[in-house]
Amino acid sequence: MPHKPELQGALDLLILKTLARGPNHGFGITLHVQTVSKGLLQVEEGSLYPALHRLERDKLVSADWRVTSNGRRARFYRLTPSGHKRLEAAEEQWAALSKGVARVLKYV
Repeated sequence: MPHKPELQGALDLLILKTLARGPNHGFGITLHVQTVSKGLLQVEEGSLYPALHRLERDKLVSADWRVTSNGRRARFYRLTPSGHKRLEAAEEQWAALSKGVARVLKYV
């Protein structure tokens, strides 16, 4: 039976997809998700940083300290080759899940 996406997987997907655009820090990831979703999705700090640490532990992202454009020190995260592969798989899983949900919603 194929792996079924779950809510944690949704957050991981949002983070990985955001980082596919290039390295970013936590607040930048949060802002990107909120902006692109037009405010429909909001990533809370209490969920974001544990997810980033988990992704780093799993070697899907790596991080280093840098200075932001406003002069603050922040950890910038970027996708690893394994992260790129995981992103591809996660996108396929969510596309399949979305199709399934759409079919159920259309069922009369």
